[in-house]
Amino acid sequence: MQIIEIALIALSLLATLYCAKLLRALHQRVSKAHQQTQESIKEVKEQIWHSYRQSEALQQLFALLNFSAPIPPTRSWAASPDLLLTIADLVRTRKPRLVVELGSGVSTLIVAKAGARKVISIDNSAEFADKTREMLKAHKVRGVEVRVAALKPHKSGVDWYDTAKLKDLKRIDLLIIDGPPGSKNIDARKPALQELLYKLSANAVIVIDDVNRIGERQLAEAFAKALPRHTLSILNHEKGTAVIS
Repeated sequence: MQIIEIALIALSLLATLYCAKLLRALHQRVSKAHQQTQESIKEVKEQIWHSYRQSEALQQLFALLNFSAPIPPTRSWAASPDLLLTIADLVRTRKPRLVVELGSGVSTLIVAKAGARKVISIDNSAEFADKTREMLKAHKVRGVEVRVAALKPHKSGVDWYDTAKLKDLKRIDLLIIDGPPGSKNIDARKPALQELLYKLSANAVIVIDDVNRIGERQLAEAFAKALPRHTLSILNHEKGTAVIS
């Protein structure tokens, strides 16, 4: 009888331990599911907030600038409204005589509509350059030159704009860096410092998009270091914006 009792007690203990293990595993799964749910809720809230901020910026752009034709979609590959609003404000307050932009598109239109005297926009794609020209024509915008500068091997080791297309640039008051495409190479935009630093006017402002990425952040810091009288500001935009002024 004692053997049977001991066996029953042992079985009972094993069953208890097994149940405790199952309960612990169930608790862990429930906790993990709860955490994932909370993270998903937080992510959705952040997305809603970002969308609201972009809608707010876009409304202000429409209020500030008198558009006479539709504008292309913003965000994604194109500039986000928060960046466009910052650019428009800089043009309106700084009144630059020459704006040079790396990467053409809706930002080119915003710069021109905000009142820039002369705009030179550089694009590596003839197709996108043509689309920008068509957009500018639809809005009856003048004073903008869209240049095609194919990507060529640069001495820095990356492909960058054909520097022959930039030789005549000088006294740039506002430099906007949103090209060439930098999603696949963190150093894709870094030659801008070497090629354009000494083409800037004394009080030039440099705007760099996508500084949430390490390559663009390093480029912004390098410009700020090379211009000790300037100050680097990182704006909490959708893609991150650096303003060196």
